[in-house]
Amino acid sequence: MQQRLLLLFFIMVLLDACSSGKAAYKHGDYYGAVLESVQRLRQNPDHKKSKEVLSLSYQAAVDFINTDAQNQIASNANFKWKTVVQDYGKINNLYQNIRTCPGALKVIPNPVGRFDELKVAKKNAAEECYNAGVQAMLKSTRDDAKQAFFLFTDANNFSPGYQESIEMIQQAKFNATLKVIVEPTLRNLSPWNFDPVLFGAYVNQFVKFYTPQEAEDQKLPKVDHYLKINVNGYQESRPTTTKTIQTYRDSVSVGEKTVNNQKVPILQQITAKMTIYEKQISTSGSLQLLIRDAASSAELSNSNIVSQLGWSDRWANCTGDTRAIPQGVKSLCNKAETQPNSGQLINQAKRDLDTKLANALQSFYKNY
Repeated sequence: MQQRLLLLFFIMVLLDACSSGKAAYKHGDYYGAVLESVQRLRQNPDHKKSKEVLSLSYQAAVDFINTDAQNQIASNANFKWKTVVQDYGKINNLYQNIRTCPGALKVIPNPVGRFDELKVAKKNAAEECYNAGVQAMLKSTRDDAKQAFFLFTDANNFSPGYQESIEMIQQAKFNATLKVIVEPTLRNLSPWNFDPVLFGAYVNQFVKFYTPQEAEDQKLPKVDHYLKINVNGYQESRPTTTKTIQTYRDSVSVGEKTVNNQKVPILQQITAKMTIYEKQISTSGSLQLLIRDAASSAELSNSNIVSQLGWSDRWANCTGDTRAIPQGVKSLCNKAETQPNSGQLINQAKRDLDTKLANALQSFYKNY
Protein backbone atom coordinates (compact mmCIF):
# COMPACT_ATOMS: atom_id res chain seq x y z
CA MET A 1 0.00 0.00 0.00
CA GLN A 2 2.81 2.39 0.88
CA GLN A 3 4.56 1.67 -2.44
CA ARG A 4 1.36 2.50 -4.33
CA LEU A 5 1.04 5.82 -2.53
CA LEU A 6 4.67 6.68 -3.33
CA LEU A 7 4.12 5.77 -7.00
CA LEU A 8 0.97 7.92 -7.13
CA PHE A 9 2.81 10.83 -5.54
CA PHE A 10 5.66 10.50 -8.07
CA ILE A 11 3.21 10.48 -11.00
CA MET A 12 1.44 13.58 -9.67
CA VAL A 13 4.74 15.41 -9.29
CA LEU A 14 5.76 14.41 -12.82
CA LEU A 15 2.45 15.54 -14.32
CA ASP A 16 2.66 18.81 -12.40
CA ALA A 17 6.15 19.45 -13.79
CA CYS A 18 5.05 18.66 -17.35
CA SER A 19 1.96 20.85 -17.15
CA SER A 20 4.06 23.78 -15.96
CA GLY A 21 6.19 23.62 -19.15
CA LYS A 22 9.34 22.49 -17.37
CA ALA A 23 9.80 19.47 -19.65
CA ALA A 24 9.58 21.64 -22.75
CA TYR A 25 12.09 24.08 -21.28
CA LYS A 26 14.57 21.28 -20.53
CA HIS A 27 14.31 20.10 -24.14
CA GLY A 28 15.06 23.57 -25.47
CA ASP A 29 11.50 24.24 -26.62
CA TYR A 30 11.35 27.68 -25.03
CA TYR A 31 8.36 28.79 -27.11
CA GLY A 32 6.32 25.75 -26.05
CA ALA A 33 7.45 26.18 -22.44
CA VAL A 34 6.10 29.75 -22.39
CA LEU A 35 2.74 28.73 -23.81
CA GLU A 36 2.36 25.81 -21.39
CA SER A 37 3.30 27.87 -18.36
CA VAL A 38 0.91 30.67 -19.38
CA GLN A 39 -1.88 28.17 -19.84
CA ARG A 40 -1.25 26.79 -16.36
CA LEU A 41 -1.21 30.30 -14.90
CA ARG A 42 -4.63 30.97 -16.43
CA GLN A 43 -5.94 28.13 -14.27
CA ASN A 44 -3.84 28.94 -11.23
CA PRO A 45 -2.31 32.47 -11.17
CA ASP A 46 -0.08 31.59 -8.21
CA HIS A 47 1.36 28.33 -9.58
CA LYS A 48 4.98 28.55 -8.43
CA LYS A 49 6.64 26.22 -10.93
CA SER A 50 4.87 27.82 -13.89
CA LYS A 51 6.10 31.23 -12.77
CA GLU A 52 9.64 29.89 -12.59
CA VAL A 53 9.42 28.30 -16.04
CA LEU A 54 7.91 31.43 -17.56
CA SER A 55 10.62 33.61 -16.02
CA LEU A 56 13.36 31.34 -17.39
CA SER A 57 11.93 30.59 -20.82
CA TYR A 58 10.34 33.84 -22.06
CA GLN A 59 13.46 35.85 -22.87
CA ALA A 60 15.17 32.73 -24.18
CA ALA A 61 12.22 32.13 -26.53
CA VAL A 62 12.18 35.72 -27.81
CA ASP A 63 15.95 35.75 -28.33
CA PHE A 64 15.94 32.40 -30.13
CA ILE A 65 13.07 33.32 -32.46
CA ASN A 66 14.38 36.83 -33.11
CA THR A 67 17.84 35.48 -33.97
CA ASP A 68 16.32 33.07 -36.47
CA ALA A 69 14.40 35.93 -38.08
CA GLN A 70 17.55 38.06 -38.39
CA ASN A 71 19.49 35.14 -39.85
CA GLN A 72 16.76 34.60 -42.42
CA ILE A 73 16.75 38.28 -43.40
CA ALA A 74 20.53 38.21 -43.90
CA SER A 75 20.40 35.03 -45.98
CA ASN A 76 19.70 34.36 -49.65
CA ALA A 77 17.21 31.58 -48.88
CA ASN A 78 14.16 31.13 -51.08
CA PHE A 79 11.00 32.46 -49.44
CA LYS A 80 12.96 33.70 -46.46
CA TRP A 81 10.31 36.31 -45.69
CA LYS A 82 7.67 33.61 -45.20
CA THR A 83 9.86 32.23 -42.43
CA VAL A 84 10.36 35.71 -40.96
CA VAL A 85 6.58 36.20 -40.91
CA GLN A 86 6.23 32.95 -38.98
CA ASP A 87 8.93 34.00 -36.50
CA TYR A 88 7.46 37.44 -35.80
CA GLY A 89 4.03 35.84 -35.58
CA LYS A 90 5.31 33.59 -32.79
CA ILE A 91 6.74 36.51 -30.83
CA ASN A 92 3.44 38.38 -31.18
CA ASN A 93 1.55 35.28 -30.11
CA LEU A 94 3.58 35.14 -26.89
CA TYR A 95 2.86 38.85 -26.39
CA GLN A 96 -0.89 38.34 -26.77
CA ASN A 97 -0.96 35.29 -24.49
CA ILE A 98 0.93 37.04 -21.69
CA ARG A 99 -1.05 40.28 -22.02
CA THR A 100 -4.30 38.35 -21.56
CA CYS A 101 -3.11 36.33 -18.55
CA PRO A 102 -2.90 38.32 -15.27
CA GLY A 103 -0.78 35.65 -13.61
CA ALA A 104 1.75 35.67 -16.47
CA LEU A 105 1.74 39.49 -16.68
CA LYS A 106 2.99 39.65 -13.09
CA VAL A 107 6.03 37.63 -14.13
CA ILE A 108 6.60 39.36 -17.50
CA PRO A 109 5.17 42.88 -17.07
CA ASN A 110 6.58 44.17 -20.39
CA PRO A 111 6.35 41.47 -23.09
CA VAL A 112 7.80 42.50 -26.44
CA GLY A 113 5.94 42.62 -29.71
CA ARG A 114 7.09 42.66 -33.33
CA PHE A 115 3.94 44.10 -34.91
CA ASP A 116 5.61 46.80 -37.02
CA GLU A 117 8.29 44.35 -38.12
CA LEU A 118 5.59 41.83 -39.00
CA LYS A 119 3.88 44.31 -41.33
CA VAL A 120 7.13 44.86 -43.21
CA ALA A 121 7.83 41.13 -43.33
CA LYS A 122 4.35 40.38 -44.72
CA LYS A 123 4.80 42.95 -47.47
CA ASN A 124 8.18 41.45 -48.40
CA ALA A 125 6.73 37.92 -48.23
CA ALA A 126 3.92 38.97 -50.55
CA GLU A 127 6.47 40.37 -53.00
CA GLU A 128 8.64 37.25 -53.02
CA CYS A 129 5.62 34.96 -53.46
CA TYR A 130 4.16 37.13 -56.22
CA ASN A 131 7.44 37.27 -58.15
CA ALA A 132 7.89 33.51 -57.80
CA GLY A 133 4.34 33.02 -59.04
CA VAL A 134 5.04 35.12 -62.14
CA GLN A 135 8.15 33.03 -62.88
CA ALA A 136 6.15 29.82 -62.49
CA MET A 137 3.46 31.08 -64.87
CA LEU A 138 6.09 31.77 -67.55
CA LYS A 139 6.92 28.04 -67.69
CA SER A 140 3.46 27.36 -69.15
CA THR A 141 2.81 23.91 -67.68
CA ARG A 142 -0.11 22.71 -65.58
CA ASP A 143 2.11 21.78 -62.66
CA ASP A 144 3.80 25.19 -62.70
CA ALA A 145 0.41 26.88 -62.95
CA LYS A 146 -0.67 24.96 -59.84
CA GLN A 147 2.43 26.18 -58.03
CA ALA A 148 1.71 29.73 -59.23
CA PHE A 149 -1.87 29.48 -57.93
CA PHE A 150 -0.67 28.71 -54.41
CA LEU A 151 2.08 31.36 -54.58
CA PHE A 152 -0.34 34.09 -55.68
CA THR A 153 -2.76 32.92 -52.97
CA ASP A 154 0.01 33.26 -50.38
CA ALA A 155 0.89 36.72 -51.69
CA ASN A 156 -2.72 37.82 -51.35
CA ASN A 157 -2.93 36.36 -47.84
CA PHE A 158 0.20 38.21 -46.74
CA SER A 159 -0.97 41.47 -48.30
CA PRO A 160 -4.61 41.45 -49.46
CA GLY A 161 -4.94 42.82 -52.98
CA TYR A 162 -1.18 42.91 -53.51
CA GLN A 163 -0.59 44.17 -57.08
CA GLU A 164 -2.70 41.96 -59.39
CA SER A 165 -2.62 38.93 -57.09
CA ILE A 166 -6.38 38.31 -57.27
CA GLU A 167 -6.40 38.40 -61.07
CA MET A 168 -3.30 36.21 -61.18
CA ILE A 169 -4.89 33.70 -58.82
CA GLN A 170 -7.79 33.35 -61.23
CA GLN A 171 -5.54 33.08 -64.28
CA ALA A 172 -3.26 30.54 -62.63
CA LYS A 173 -6.30 28.48 -61.55
CA PHE A 174 -7.63 28.51 -65.12
CA ASN A 175 -4.27 27.48 -66.58
CA ALA A 176 -3.85 24.73 -63.99
CA THR A 177 -7.35 23.32 -64.44
CA LEU A 178 -7.83 20.14 -66.45
CA LYS A 179 -10.74 20.83 -68.79
CA VAL A 180 -13.06 17.91 -69.40
CA ILE A 181 -15.92 18.03 -71.90
CA VAL A 182 -18.86 15.79 -71.06
CA GLU A 183 -20.23 14.43 -74.30
CA PRO A 184 -24.00 13.87 -74.51
CA THR A 185 -25.29 10.38 -73.74
CA LEU A 186 -26.63 8.89 -76.96
CA ARG A 187 -27.63 5.49 -75.61
CA ASN A 188 -29.81 5.62 -72.53
CA LEU A 189 -32.34 2.85 -72.02
CA SER A 190 -33.63 4.28 -68.74
CA PRO A 191 -34.89 7.71 -67.63
CA TRP A 192 -31.68 8.43 -65.77
CA ASN A 193 -29.68 11.66 -65.86
CA PHE A 194 -26.18 11.65 -64.37
CA ASP A 195 -25.38 15.30 -65.14
CA PRO A 196 -26.03 16.38 -61.53
CA VAL A 197 -23.27 14.00 -60.42
CA LEU A 198 -20.84 15.03 -63.14
CA PHE A 199 -21.31 18.76 -62.68
CA GLY A 200 -22.00 18.73 -58.95
CA ALA A 201 -19.49 16.32 -57.44
CA TYR A 202 -16.17 17.65 -56.14
CA VAL A 203 -13.36 15.54 -57.62
CA ASN A 204 -10.39 17.93 -57.60
CA GLN A 205 -10.07 21.72 -57.41
CA PHE A 206 -8.00 21.60 -60.61
CA VAL A 207 -10.52 19.60 -62.67
CA LYS A 208 -13.60 21.17 -64.28
CA PHE A 209 -16.35 19.59 -66.37
CA TYR A 210 -17.93 21.47 -69.28
CA THR A 211 -20.84 20.79 -71.57
CA PRO A 212 -19.98 21.14 -75.28
CA GLN A 213 -22.05 24.34 -75.37
CA GLU A 214 -20.19 25.82 -72.38
CA ALA A 215 -16.85 24.99 -74.01
CA GLU A 216 -17.95 26.73 -77.19
CA ASP A 217 -19.38 29.76 -75.41
CA GLN A 218 -16.23 30.21 -73.30
CA LYS A 219 -13.96 29.58 -76.30
CA LEU A 220 -11.72 27.22 -74.35
CA PRO A 221 -8.19 27.44 -75.76
CA LYS A 222 -7.57 23.78 -74.96
CA VAL A 223 -9.55 20.69 -74.04
CA ASP A 224 -7.78 17.92 -72.12
CA HIS A 225 -10.29 15.08 -71.81
CA TYR A 226 -13.55 13.92 -73.29
CA LEU A 227 -15.88 12.02 -70.96
CA LYS A 228 -18.92 9.99 -71.95
CA ILE A 229 -21.44 7.96 -70.00
CA ASN A 230 -23.46 5.21 -71.62
CA VAL A 231 -26.36 3.94 -69.53
CA ASN A 232 -26.72 0.22 -70.07
CA GLY A 233 -30.11 0.06 -68.43
CA TYR A 234 -32.00 -1.28 -65.47
CA GLN A 235 -33.52 -4.67 -64.77
CA GLU A 236 -35.86 -5.81 -62.08
CA SER A 237 -36.58 -9.47 -61.41
CA ARG A 238 -40.02 -10.95 -60.92
CA PRO A 239 -40.94 -11.35 -57.25
CA THR A 240 -40.11 -14.76 -55.80
CA THR A 241 -41.78 -15.99 -52.64
CA THR A 242 -40.51 -18.77 -50.39
CA LYS A 243 -42.44 -20.47 -47.59
CA THR A 244 -41.09 -21.86 -44.32
CA ILE A 245 -43.15 -23.63 -41.64
CA GLN A 246 -42.07 -23.43 -38.00
CA THR A 247 -43.66 -25.19 -35.05
CA TYR A 248 -43.13 -23.79 -31.56
CA ARG A 249 -43.88 -25.39 -28.18
CA ASP A 250 -43.85 -23.88 -24.72
CA SER A 251 -45.26 -24.27 -21.23
CA VAL A 252 -47.52 -21.72 -19.54
CA SER A 253 -48.84 -21.55 -15.99
CA VAL A 254 -52.59 -22.15 -15.65
CA GLY A 255 -52.80 -22.20 -11.86
CA GLU A 256 -51.12 -23.47 -8.69
CA LYS A 257 -51.18 -26.58 -6.54
CA THR A 258 -49.74 -27.43 -3.13
CA VAL A 259 -47.08 -30.10 -2.94
CA ASN A 260 -45.42 -30.84 0.43
CA ASN A 261 -46.91 -27.64 1.83
CA GLN A 262 -45.40 -25.58 -1.03
CA LYS A 263 -47.25 -23.94 -3.90
CA VAL A 264 -45.99 -24.94 -7.34
CA PRO A 265 -47.33 -23.79 -10.73
CA ILE A 266 -49.53 -25.99 -12.87
CA LEU A 267 -48.03 -26.01 -16.38
CA GLN A 268 -49.84 -26.60 -19.62
CA GLN A 269 -48.14 -27.42 -22.91
CA ILE A 270 -49.05 -25.06 -25.79
CA THR A 271 -48.24 -25.25 -29.48
CA ALA A 272 -48.27 -22.75 -32.34
CA LYS A 273 -47.44 -22.97 -36.02
CA MET A 274 -46.00 -20.20 -38.19
CA THR A 275 -46.03 -20.26 -41.96
CA ILE A 276 -43.43 -17.62 -42.85
CA TYR A 277 -43.43 -16.09 -46.33
CA GLU A 278 -40.45 -14.16 -47.71
CA LYS A 279 -40.73 -12.17 -50.94
CA GLN A 280 -37.56 -11.06 -52.76
CA ILE A 281 -36.90 -8.83 -55.77
CA SER A 282 -33.41 -8.29 -57.18
CA THR A 283 -32.40 -5.23 -59.21
CA SER A 284 -29.49 -4.51 -61.51
CA GLY A 285 -28.43 -1.29 -63.17
CA SER A 286 -25.18 -0.34 -64.88
CA LEU A 287 -23.41 2.33 -66.85
CA GLN A 288 -20.17 2.66 -68.81
CA LEU A 289 -17.71 5.43 -67.94
CA LEU A 290 -15.41 6.27 -70.83
CA ILE A 291 -12.62 8.87 -70.62
CA ARG A 292 -10.25 9.61 -73.50
CA ASP A 293 -7.41 12.04 -74.13
CA ALA A 294 -8.45 15.01 -76.27
CA ALA A 295 -5.11 15.31 -78.08
CA SER A 296 -4.39 11.68 -78.91
CA SER A 297 -7.88 10.12 -78.54
CA ALA A 298 -6.20 7.47 -76.38
CA GLU A 299 -8.56 5.66 -74.05
CA LEU A 300 -7.70 6.61 -70.46
CA SER A 301 -10.50 4.79 -68.68
CA ASN A 302 -13.21 2.39 -69.72
CA SER A 303 -15.09 0.92 -66.80
CA ASN A 304 -18.50 -0.52 -66.06
CA ILE A 305 -20.18 0.71 -62.91
CA VAL A 306 -22.77 -1.74 -61.66
CA SER A 307 -25.45 -1.59 -59.00
CA GLN A 308 -26.84 -4.89 -57.76
CA LEU A 309 -29.33 -4.49 -54.96
CA GLY A 310 -32.46 -6.15 -53.74
CA TRP A 311 -35.64 -5.81 -51.75
CA SER A 312 -37.21 -8.33 -49.42
CA ASP A 313 -39.98 -8.52 -46.86
CA ARG A 314 -41.49 -11.18 -44.60
CA TRP A 315 -44.90 -11.88 -43.15
CA ALA A 316 -46.51 -14.92 -41.55
CA ASN A 317 -49.72 -16.85 -41.05
CA CYS A 318 -49.91 -18.03 -37.41
CA THR A 319 -52.19 -20.66 -35.91
CA GLY A 320 -52.51 -22.26 -32.48
CA ASP A 321 -51.59 -20.57 -29.23
CA THR A 322 -49.37 -17.65 -30.29
CA ARG A 323 -47.96 -17.37 -26.78
CA ALA A 324 -45.55 -20.14 -27.81
CA ILE A 325 -44.06 -17.98 -30.58
CA PRO A 326 -40.78 -16.18 -29.63
CA GLN A 327 -41.01 -12.41 -29.34
CA GLY A 328 -38.35 -11.90 -32.01
CA VAL A 329 -40.60 -13.18 -34.80
CA LYS A 330 -44.04 -12.76 -33.28
CA SER A 331 -44.64 -9.41 -35.00
CA LEU A 332 -44.69 -11.21 -38.37
CA CYS A 333 -48.07 -12.69 -37.42
CA ASN A 334 -49.69 -9.26 -37.66
CA LYS A 335 -48.15 -8.33 -41.01
CA ALA A 336 -49.74 -8.64 -44.41
CA GLU A 337 -48.12 -9.24 -47.77
CA THR A 338 -46.45 -6.06 -49.04
CA GLN A 339 -45.07 -4.62 -52.27
CA PRO A 340 -42.30 -2.02 -52.75
CA ASN A 341 -43.58 1.47 -53.42
CA SER A 342 -43.85 2.60 -57.01
CA GLY A 343 -40.42 3.65 -58.27
CA GLN A 344 -38.72 2.68 -55.01
CA LEU A 345 -36.39 0.07 -56.48
CA ILE A 346 -35.31 1.96 -59.60
CA ASN A 347 -34.66 5.08 -57.51
CA GLN A 348 -32.63 3.01 -55.07
CA ALA A 349 -30.49 1.69 -57.93
CA LYS A 350 -30.03 5.20 -59.33
CA ARG A 351 -28.82 6.55 -55.97
CA ASP A 352 -26.35 3.67 -55.70
CA LEU A 353 -25.01 4.38 -59.21
CA ASP A 354 -24.76 8.11 -58.37
CA THR A 355 -22.54 7.31 -55.39
CA LYS A 356 -20.39 4.83 -57.28
CA LEU A 357 -19.97 7.19 -60.25
CA ALA A 358 -18.91 10.06 -57.96
CA ASN A 359 -16.38 7.75 -56.26
CA ALA A 360 -15.04 6.55 -59.62
CA LEU A 361 -14.55 10.13 -60.85
CA GLN A 362 -12.85 11.17 -57.63
CA SER A 363 -10.56 8.12 -57.75
CA PHE A 364 -9.57 8.75 -61.38
CA TYR A 365 -9.01 12.49 -61.11
CA LYS A 366 -7.59 12.73 -57.58
CA ASN A 367 -3.98 12.96 -58.82
CA TYR A 368 -4.65 15.51 -61.55
